[in-house]
Amino acid sequence: MEIEQLIHTYGDYLFRVAFIYTKDERAAEEVVQDVFMKFYQTSHRFDERSSLKTYLTKMTVNRSYDYLRSWKHRTFSLLEQLTGASRGADYRVLQKEERGEITKAVLKLPVKYREVLLLYYYEDLQVSEVAEFLRVPVSTVKTRLQRGREKLKQLLPKQQWEVLANDDSR
Repeated sequence: MEIEQLIHTYGDYLFRVAFIYTKDERAAEEVVQDVFMKFYQTSHRFDERSSLKTYLTKMTVNRSYDYLRSWKHRTFSLLEQLTGASRGADYRVLQKEERGEITKAVLKLPVKYREVLLLYYYEDLQVSEVAEFLRVPVSTVKTRLQRGREKLKQLLPKQQWEVLANDDSR
């Protein structure tokens, strides 16, 4: 598959994944660019044990973690706190989501809860698939889902919470 076709097919999706982790539009764009560049350079290593979408998603998650640990991110966050700058562009991205309010609440959660909720609800993965993807035990995923839901319950109005409540059918 050509790189242009990859970008067209997976670009928006990977941007949303990166944004969920970084909470910053510019950082998410940078992460996705890095992922596509890295994949282009090392595509011969892709051995097709998983789908290309899963492989690129995992690369995006890992690169997002790298960004969050980076000096650049910490400096920007500190500068933002000192100057009181706001991320108004973030809300434009969130408004495009069908479940904007839920997405906003999910973004307020710590990464370990955000990622399981994202994979379970947005990507429609089974608990066992989330566990495999994150390389953690199934019980850990279940615990994080439960705690993430509890935290969301505190952040969301009752009618939005009802959408997520009691959704353990998978």
